[in-house]
Amino acid sequence: MSKTAKPSRPLSASGETSRWNFLTNHAHVLIVLYSHPDMVLREVALRVGITERGVQRIIQDLEDEGFLRREKVGRKNHYQVLTDESLRHPLEAHRTIGDLLKLISG
Repeated sequence: MSKTAKPSRPLSASGETSRWNFLTNHAHVLIVLYSHPDMVLREVALRVGITERGVQRIIQDLEDEGFLRREKVGRKNHYQVLTDESLRHPLEAHRTIGDLLKLISG
C-alpha cells in the first residue's frame, strides 16, 4: 500500500464501506416508503439493511409519533409519509420531513 492510499474499510451488509451513517434507520425507512408507499416490509428491510422485525418496530414508532399513516388496501398496506411534520431534533425542528425527503430524493 502506498503512503497516500487509504486503508479499505470493511463492507457492511448493504455493501457500503462506512461503519456508520449520517441518517438513522428511521429516516431510511421513511425515505423508502415515501418513494414506494406500497412496498412490502420484507423489501423495505432488504433496502435499509435491517430485519423485517426492525422495520415493523420503526413503522410503529413513526405511526405513534405522527410521521407515518398506514392504510390497509386489500391484503396489503399503503403508507403515507406525513411530510408537513417537523423534524424532531432542536437543530432541525425548523425543517419538515418533506424538506428532508426533497433533499435526499433530489
